[in-house]
Amino acid sequence: MFDTLSGKLQNAFRNLRGLGKISEDNVSDSLRDVRMALLEADVNFKVARDFIERVKTKALGVEVVQSVQPGQQIVKIIHDELVDLLGSQNAAINLSGNPACVMMVGLHGAGKTTSSAKLARLLLKQGRTPLLVAADVYRPAAMDQLETLGKQIDIPVFVRKGEKDVLKIAREALEEARATNRNTLIFDTAGRLQIDEPLVQELVRLRDLVKPQEILLVLDAATGQEAVNVATHFDQALNVTGSILTKLDGDARGGAALSMKSVTGKPIKYAGMGEKVDEFEAFHPERMASRILGMGDVVSLVERAAEAVDENDAKRMEEKMRKGEFTLEDFLDNLRQMKKLGPLESIVGMLPGGSEMLKGQDMGKEEKKFRRMEGIICGMTIKERRTPQILNATRRIRIAKGSGVTVAEVNNLLNQFGQMQQMMKKMGKMQKMMAKMGGAVPGMFKK
Repeated sequence: MFDTLSGKLQNAFRNLRGLGKISEDNVSDSLRDVRMALLEADVNFKVARDFIERVKTKALGVEVVQSVQPGQQIVKIIHDELVDLLGSQNAAINLSGNPACVMMVGLHGAGKTTSSAKLARLLLKQGRTPLLVAADVYRPAAMDQLETLGKQIDIPVFVRKGEKDVLKIAREALEEARATNRNTLIFDTAGRLQIDEPLVQELVRLRDLVKPQEILLVLDAATGQEAVNVATHFDQALNVTGSILTKLDGDARGGAALSMKSVTGKPIKYAGMGEKVDEFEAFHPERMASRILGMGDVVSLVERAAEAVDENDAKRMEEKMRKGEFTLEDFLDNLRQMKKLGPLESIVGMLPGGSEMLKGQDMGKEEKKFRRMEGIICGMTIKERRTPQILNATRRIRIAKGSGVTVAEVNNLLNQFGQMQQMMKKMGKMQKMMAKMGGAVPGMFKK
């Protein structure tokens, strides 16, 4: 995500951080690299120009804090301006109606149907009772797709196959929601390959009927500046309340995200980070700015971990590690919990300096290693996982054949696990020793 932009900005920051003093000449030279990075990332040229002017004005007008290097202070100004450019703060979704109605609009292929299901899943976790409404009567697969996604996330889908009147579907969906106590309706509407008048008029009629609290424009982030143009057209026709940027995981540039709020005046409310239904999150400008600048996003990582990992399991695992009782079965649980956090590249990218760590690294290869390790452990019996000491040559050959790996890979995993166990035992002993010393220290200083 934003790999190209992030890399170029960090190169520009190396020059900025080296500034010993702030003057108009050296600030202009350094900011030229930042401006080029923004333009190459497909940021709207007016947005990039105004952004640089604001940073330059603040950098020349700011009083340099004595304990901070001038270059670092400019980087801080860029970070703050980037947060402001992305929307300052998270724009919460408005669900004040009873039932609350959300219209998902956008071009064909932007990801409306998938985003509708993702949003429904997120709202369900927040205590809402959503109902997905299949309001795309032109693409036959849209209704089937929404039904399939609804089953995956255990959320009902209102479908009237064969019905071509969108307004009739909407009326019946509202009646269904009231009858079944569903407090949120999410309308998955039709798209086109380009904006045309019949599409717009149908959406206007639907809007006037259901009076939605939110009209969310779903945009493919990879389309760059075209996404901003599409947003402008839809906003003029429907007065959208916000946008959802999809496929951010595959967009190395990020120009759409950086231009959207400034050009349309409407906030980005959600971001799709991948194809899976759980790879969807509220858009936080400050966190996104930190990711773009290579500062990581530890808050989102912690939130993701809290959601994926059971607190009691984590405490039990910590206790076993401390006592040196950590088994291959526990290691397998850890691998599976890590998978719940998402792709390895995404996890590393959230760490401060993570984007630098990812350079030249094949995360796909590392994930493949994890899958093979999981396969090896799954090829063992419960007894073998709990007492790997019994794994003789015959057993290792059987495990290798059963999991489709070499005996050398099985041996390598066991050696690594043995080293890990020894290290945990040493740490456990050290903790006990420190605890004893901590108890003895007060008495050492008695007179």
